[in-house]
Formats: sequence, structure tokens, C-alpha cells
Amino acid sequence: MGFSRTMFGVIFVFALWFEVLEGGGGGGGLSYDFYERTCPLVEDIVRAGLKSVSLTDPTTPAAMLRLMFHDCQGCDASILIDTVTMPSEMDSTKNFGIRKRETITLLKSMVEAVCPRRVSCADILILAARDAVAMSGGPRIQVPLGRRDSISFPSSSLADSLLPARGLGVDGMLRIFGSKGMSIEESVAIMGSHTLGISHCFNIFTRLQAPQQGKADCIEPGLEMLLKLSCPLGSLTPNSSFVVNDPTSLTFDNQYYLNAMRGRGILRVDAELPLDPRTGPFVQTFGENQEDFFRVFSSAFVKLASSGVLTGDQGVIREICSVI
Repeated sequence: MGFSRTMFGVIFVFALWFEVLEGGGGGGGLSYDFYERTCPLVEDIVRAGLKSVSLTDPTTPAAMLRLMFHDCQGCDASILIDTVTMPSEMDSTKNFGIRKRETITLLKSMVEAVCPRRVSCADILILAARDAVAMSGGPRIQVPLGRRDSISFPSSSLADSLLPARGLGVDGMLRIFGSKGMSIEESVAIMGSHTLGISHCFNIFTRLQAPQQGKADCIEPGLEMLLKLSCPLGSLTPNSSFVVNDPTSLTFDNQYYLNAMRGRGILRVDAELPLDPRTGPFVQTFGENQEDFFRVFSSAFVKLASSGVLTGDQGVIREICSVI
């Protein structure tokens, strides 16, 4: 005895309703039209919300970009989870200085009001970082969507092992970004994100101590004096004192590379990039041609945002980003 047309129709409607509730929108992988049916306004909502927050705090774009970098060991929004009974990802010293997680919570609530349980926190974080670059003067990047959120509690020890050390050099940088499928050119371009924001003294002390420890670290004398004045060793406020990454720290441009070529790179890796024969030619190209930098950065951004993601039934869509 076969199904009646009425019964078939009921099953079809139920299946479609279930897919929408579960956030379906384009199969099991990432795609550029993932939310075309289920939440077509998501990009507009995130962009408008981020602009509003940035009006009251112009450092928000830099915070969004850094938040994405630190989450994208898997781009699964695990960095947003708060835990009480165990060390969270944010307890890792390598996540020192991470700010504005609450901004993603705000953007998520705005999206939930229009598209309940359809858009992941991971995708919202990527869109916020993408829009942070564009609204700061950088390229408008098209990113594929469809990430799912982590269903496991984050690990501070895993963050300690995966995130780069404060004294990272070119070799370590190339290993990290190479593991995410980036070429040397793309690895140099993604480092250009340092054109936004600041560097905390907490992350500079190892470089300032290098000469005392017998380590070679070429640093321009004027910059060394500035850093030592801004970040005195033994400072009582290492967690709040900082230096700007470059003279245009609120604008996404190629000033980072010009700064590095003048011997004024703030971090060790910034200083090494123009001197290493593998990376130096790309530093010079990006310093001379901002459009080339924007083009390669866009490619690198998409690779970083697509690295190790959860898709399909591998994760969930959290209603509240800080809670599993």
C-alpha cells in the first residue's frame, strides 16, 4: 500500500521545516550562497551592527580581526565559549589581549531576531572580521559560509600548543600559515593584518630581552629606544601598556610593510620579514603596491577562514555564542 499524495506532502513539508530549524542552507560544505534561502540578510545585519559598535569604539575592527585569527585554529567559535568548571580557551596566555567577544554576542542576537537558529556564531565571527577589514579601508572580501559551531569545551592547553609564541620568527610564521594551505606570498600578505591595532608590551618583552640573552635581533636604535620607553622592563602595568603597530593603526593599508622596510617592525617577525630572502621580495612588492597587497591578502584571508572548519553535521548552531 503506497503513500498518499497528502502524506507525501506532509513529510516533505516537515523535512523542509526541520532543515531550516537546523540551519541548513547549501549542503555539507562551505559555499558563497549558503544562507541565500535561510537568512539572505545575514551579511547586511552583521555589517550594520559592526558599524554601529565601531562608531563608539574605533578600535573594534582591529579587535574583530585578531579575534578571528585566534579562533581560526578551527574557525568554530570555540574562543567565545565561557566555562566555569575547567580552564577555558581564554585562559591561555597566548590569548592575552583578546577583546570584544561580546560584540559577536550582540551581532548574534541581531541575527537571531531575524533568522533564529540558522546562522552559526563561527560564520558571524568571520563576517565581522571581513567587514572590519573593509570598513577600515581594506579590500571587500567575499567569503564562503556554512561553518558550524564547536560542541566541545575549548582547551587552554590546545590553544597554548597551536597559537604562535610571542617571539615568533619567519620560520615559525611560514610553518603556521603553510599548514593552512598558504603560499609564502600569502603568508606575508596575511601578516599585513598587523597594520591594524596595537601590540601589548607583554608581547614585546621577549624581543627587548633578546640582546641580554645573546640572541640576534636586529632592531633600529630609534625604535629600540621608543619600545624601551613605552615598555620598560619590570613595568608594573605590562598588561595595559602598549605601542601602536604603525602610524596608521586605525586604517587598513600597506603602511605595515613600509614600516618594516624602514627597520621599524614592532614584533620580531615584523622585523625579520624584509630581511629574509624568502619573504623580503614580497614585503617590497606590497610596500610599493597596495593593490597587490589587497589582492593577495584577500586570498589568504579566505584560506585562513576555511581552515579546519566544522560543516554539515559535524557541529551545531549555538543560540548563545558563549554557551554550548
